[in-house]
Formats: sequence, structure tokens, C-alpha cells
Amino acid sequence: MTSTPQDDPADLSRLLRPVVRESTVTEVAKRLLDHLAAGNIKPGTRLPAERNLAEALNVARSSVRGALSALDVLGIIEIRPGSGSYVREGTSDFLPQAINWGLMLGQRRTQDLVEVRRYMEGVSARLAAERARPEDIERLDELHAALRRAGADGGTEAFVEADIAFHLEIAHIAGNSVLSDILHSIRALLQVWMERVNDLEGTISGTLCEHGAVVDAIRSHDPDGADRAMADHMHKANERLQRTV
Repeated sequence: MTSTPQDDPADLSRLLRPVVRESTVTEVAKRLLDHLAAGNIKPGTRLPAERNLAEALNVARSSVRGALSALDVLGIIEIRPGSGSYVREGTSDFLPQAINWGLMLGQRRTQDLVEVRRYMEGVSARLAAERARPEDIERLDELHAALRRAGADGGTEAFVEADIAFHLEIAHIAGNSVLSDILHSIRALLQVWMERVNDLEGTISGTLCEHGAVVDAIRSHDPDGADRAMADHMHKANERLQRTV
């Protein structure tokens, strides 16, 4: 049987290019993550040995070792002593981890995902406005109240959790399983957003106001209004994120 680049660890070494600027663990991790996210390596594949990766990237083995350790902690790869490093099974969990790393590392792909998310959230809000039942509105009101309490208490973790729960509940109300799964898969992006911008002045009050406008439009069964309110929220949230870069 003819091997493919995904099946043969040695082929990955040939795909990699040397790191041009000064080597760092972060730069090596970014390069490996690019190939993982691009699908050049499938789950279960054994990565090339540290020595081969170091030679392909033109970096010290210590940088490769540090990058692999970081990806192992994130759950993207599994280091098996005496055997090597393997891409973990379970691709459904890979996307949020990759997005999380991408945002922290400033990858262009993350900004592309932010743009796509703006439209997905708008569709989610539009469908929710069309399909929301009284009990759905009640849950949204409860989540909005929880977000307000978390903001008043000043707890970043509680505020982040409430914000994520709010967006995922809208996706649930929308009643589209594919859309819900996609938005659920980028929950890590939501979390990193709020962690980065939560200390900015006006973030909490702005988020509460923007969420309130979305709830009001869904309550009124106004799809166009819900879409506009969510688009406004996504635009302002992205502006806040850009202020932290």
C-alpha cells in the first residue's frame, strides 16, 4: 500500500520549512499547529522524532521538546514515553484548542474565524427569534440576569461562563444542530475573547447592553432586529478585542 503524507512521519519532516527568525517554543508550536489544523496529519499519527523535527525546522531540540510539551498539555498531542508523540484521537475537541492557541499566538487564521463567527452568530439569533418559545425567552432572561450579577461581583471567570452560556443558549433555541455544533466548537474563542477584554473599561456594561438588545429582539420575534443586534454586538466585541492586541 502506498503511504501518504499523513501516514508517514518522515514525510512531515519534508513538509516543514526552517524557522527563519530566532527560534522560540511558541514559534515551533505555531508551525506544528499550522500543519495539524491544515489536516496534514490525521488523528493517531505519530509525529517525527524530536531530532528530525529540530533538523527540519532548523531549531534546537529543546525548542521542539518545549513545543511538544505545550501541545501535550493542551490535549492536542499525546507524548508516550519510549514510543513518541501522537496526534490525539477525537477531532471534535481539536478545533477549540487550535482556536485558543491561534488567538494567543496572533495567527491570521483567528481573525478569519472571528469574521465567520459574526455571521454564524447572526444566523443563530435570527433563527432563535423565529423559533423561540416562552420558556426559551425565560431562560435567556435568566442567563442575562446571571451575566449582570457576575459583572456586578467583578468575577472574570463567572462573567465569562455566563457570556458563553448566553451565546450557546441562543444557538440551542435556533434549533439547528449543525449551527449549534459549530458555535459550540468555538466556545474556547469566546472564553479567550472575554479573558482578554474583561479588564477594559466599558466591556461589562457594553456586553450587558448589547446582550439585552439581542434578547429584546428575540422576545419580539424580530429576526431582522435580532440579526442587527447580534451583528452590532459582534462588531463592538471585536473592536474591544483589537484594543488588546
